[in-house]
Amino acid sequence: MVLHMRQELRMSQQLVMTPQLQQAIKLLQLSRIELQDLVRSELLENPLLEEAQEMGTGSEEPVSSVEMQDGVELQGESGEPAPSPETPQQEVKADSPNDDNFDWEAYLQHQSLSGSMPGTGVRPDDDLPGLEQTMAAEETLVEHLMWQVRLSNFSQVEEDVAEYIVRSLSPSGYLRSVTVPQIARRLEVSTLRVEEVLRRVQQLDPLAIASRNLAEALWIQARHPEHPIDDPLVLTIIAKHLHNLEKRAYQAVARDTGEALEEVYEATKVIMGLEPRPARQFVSESPQYVTPDVYVHKLGDEYIVSLNDDGLPKLKISNYYRAAMQGDPKGAKAKGAKAKGHRDDGGQAKDYITERLRSAQWLIRSIQQRQRTILKVTRSILKFQREFFEKGPQYLRPLILKDVAEDIEMHESTVSRVTTNKYVHTPQGIYELKYFFNAGISQRGGGELASEAVKEKIRRLIEAEDSRRPYSDQKLVELLREDGIKIARRTVAKYREQLNLLSSSKRRKLF
Repeated sequence: MVLHMRQELRMSQQLVMTPQLQQAIKLLQLSRIELQDLVRSELLENPLLEEAQEMGTGSEEPVSSVEMQDGVELQGESGEPAPSPETPQQEVKADSPNDDNFDWEAYLQHQSLSGSMPGTGVRPDDDLPGLEQTMAAEETLVEHLMWQVRLSNFSQVEEDVAEYIVRSLSPSGYLRSVTVPQIARRLEVSTLRVEEVLRRVQQLDPLAIASRNLAEALWIQARHPEHPIDDPLVLTIIAKHLHNLEKRAYQAVARDTGEALEEVYEATKVIMGLEPRPARQFVSESPQYVTPDVYVHKLGDEYIVSLNDDGLPKLKISNYYRAAMQGDPKGAKAKGAKAKGHRDDGGQAKDYITERLRSAQWLIRSIQQRQRTILKVTRSILKFQREFFEKGPQYLRPLILKDVAEDIEMHESTVSRVTTNKYVHTPQGIYELKYFFNAGISQRGGGELASEAVKEKIRRLIEAEDSRRPYSDQKLVELLREDGIKIARRTVAKYREQLNLLSSSKRRKLF
């Protein structure tokens, strides 16, 4: 076999994902917060990018649409600009004639000589504390417990054991990550001593803290010396029948204890008054705020779609570097000295500026394209789901990505990226754009109903049920069938679980 070397010339076509295109695709799927972080990062890294200041002072030159994000006008469903609000008849002018007669320099001189600012006790040249320094910090569970431990009659060894226990607690206040023998081995103390310290810690506030399970937490509360529960049935249920209580198997408890069902009900009421999560008051559940990317408002009979640009920096190209690229020394001089770290070394500096300029322009255009695409997708959703905006979730229509993609003449993957982690403010509340895409459930007469609309019907049926006789999944199927919705029982069960609703046996309330 003879090997030969030869040259060949071929022509072919292939798709190449350029870095700029990759950036544009990445911007589409970023959430609002992620986009803000990316823009601020680019402002730090790219000297040609600047944040455009608000117009209106007359000191800034107009910025072209290529140099900053488009301030998209309010537009209706038809795409026509919405009427702008009326201009106020009168304005308070900063250069009012009354100001000419006021000696500001004398006033400021008087203030600086008069000592502290009125009502503050702080001199004008003093540094004021930051906002974080003026806010009261919340006491943590560890701090609260250790404060009590140090005020109690613990020896140094016992205090060390107590601190180890306190720092091993779960957010709910349970001691589950370590056992008593493990604590004893790690701190080189006896198991009996750890048990004694644990018992004393469990009597601190909040009561039953550091319990090892639910039964122990309830038992400690029931046997507390200040308000003990003397009902033996309550103690028996806590010790032996919590599993039946969880399943609401009250008849099984009555049968095993030999007590009347009414007595079991009364004992259960007492147990339900105890605290299953000892550290509940120290669990900080901060609300998660969502900032909508786009607004849909109703104006008369028409819906107006507008972008939310609040918090998104407006970008433009630096005037200094623009002048440098155009060879305008006057413009460069007006802007000031050259940026540090970018000395003019002839062609090398110009190549750097050119590359940074392309990157800045592409970022600005990509952000503009992202905003325009969000608007297009939202308007298309509004067109398909108008009944939802008018009447609510029960009137959602089946909708898939392909429907919107064909409507706005874009690819399904683009629509998918745009609707991920983007939120819209509607007359019905704030929803993720993906919420409006869902499968259809067959209806009597050949129509279809969106799965989210079916979930809403299930939720309302359960809310309206008799809590003593809750609807089973099969009963929900029958009620939906009466409403013309054909659905399987397992589908109802799946939707109920997605709504975080319990089964009928666990929803039943007997008292």
